[in-house]
Amino acid sequence: MRPLRPFQILLIIPVGSLAVDGACLGISAQVSTCSDFSRAAEFVADRPLDAVLISASEASMQPALEFVKTFRSVSYIPVILVTSTSSEELAVEALNAGVNLYLKHPLAPEAVAGPLSRLLRHVPGVADSAESPLAGAEHLIGQSRCLCELREYVRRIARFQSHVLITGETGTGKEVIAELIHRNSPRSARPFVSLNSTAIPDSLLESELFGYERGAFTGATGMHRGKLALAHTGTIFFDEIGDISAAVQAKLLRAIDGKAIYRLGGEKEIPLDVRILAATNQDLDTAMEQNRFRRDLYYRLNVVRIKIPPLRDRPDDIPPLIDHYVSHFNSAFGLRVEGFTPRALDRLVCYDWPGNVRELKNVLEAIFVNLPGRRVDTAGLPPYISQYIGKPGEPSEREAMLRALTATNWNKTKTADQLHWSRMTLYRKMATYQIAGRPAAPRVKMAAKAAAS
Repeated sequence: MRPLRPFQILLIIPVGSLAVDGACLGISAQVSTCSDFSRAAEFVADRPLDAVLISASEASMQPALEFVKTFRSVSYIPVILVTSTSSEELAVEALNAGVNLYLKHPLAPEAVAGPLSRLLRHVPGVADSAESPLAGAEHLIGQSRCLCELREYVRRIARFQSHVLITGETGTGKEVIAELIHRNSPRSARPFVSLNSTAIPDSLLESELFGYERGAFTGATGMHRGKLALAHTGTIFFDEIGDISAAVQAKLLRAIDGKAIYRLGGEKEIPLDVRILAATNQDLDTAMEQNRFRRDLYYRLNVVRIKIPPLRDRPDDIPPLIDHYVSHFNSAFGLRVEGFTPRALDRLVCYDWPGNVRELKNVLEAIFVNLPGRRVDTAGLPPYISQYIGKPGEPSEREAMLRALTATNWNKTKTADQLHWSRMTLYRKMATYQIAGRPAAPRVKMAAKAAAS
């Protein structure tokens, strides 16, 4: 990976600490040095930086950690701490302060270059898009245009620290998107904590989220850290954020604004540094109008918005998804199913999948449980799929396709775009519904036209 500009690294070596040479970093970078933390704070305010490296002795360790905590309130760029004395307790304290990489003297360039390069590759402006593919992109299965656009958008926004609101119907894969964002972010080496708001009773959600001290309530026999504390310096994912109560919404808002939390029964303020990814299948605009969701919390979370399209809007992704799950269930069940006949595959593609990818996976698993033959025909499909003809009141797929063809003057490319299909899908469906080409004009009209001329 070649940077578009030189890496800018600040090297802080307080008086009495072991000297560190910029050459020990093992990468090409422009290194600036200073000897005290007050000067470092001025330097940080004046110049753009890609990383901060601190060489701290035992005497300067606490000032170094205090500097990191303060620095974390204004910046998320990587911080590397180098020390001649180390212990497990000190390492935990450093990581909680916001240190990304904890190293011990003496430094070997080959030991530093790899971890430092992995941290710096997320710095905006350093790597171009062609050289920074989305790690884990194979979990977003499909090649439809909308999915390719989604993949690219996730890659671009992952490297920033902004909170993200992910919307989409049930089963579209909101948690998959959240995991991809974290995996491709500068916090990828830090914790990823997931909280399903609907899986925890409202009476327990607050204690599960913020934690509690021993004796805070009956049954609290020990201290519990809580999900937010566990996600400190990392990412927390709120699944179904629209279902949390007004009381928890208010406390979450205070935690986001104050960057600190209090455990139940506790008096000590606990610093909080998390990136929040929140998901919902609800219409939060309606929820705000009905006073079920706080507007101020919505505006904190809706910095970056991702809307995942439902499976019915990207039918081109259904065949590759089926191939993926056929391979998965063959391995899981010890079978050798080759796939689906063209008629069966067409029925699967035509179905509207209200439960989206999750429903598709469950249907395929049920088919495998029923011990299919080597190739599954329409008889092996659930009746509600094999006999599906569209929702009541909606035009059939054949009618919708003919309308689109007519509206585009039978331009196949424009028709495929209008229906959100690929040209291959359009051709396959035209063959299925025996649509060979533009219908001939009625002879009466043609005769009338000739007479008029």
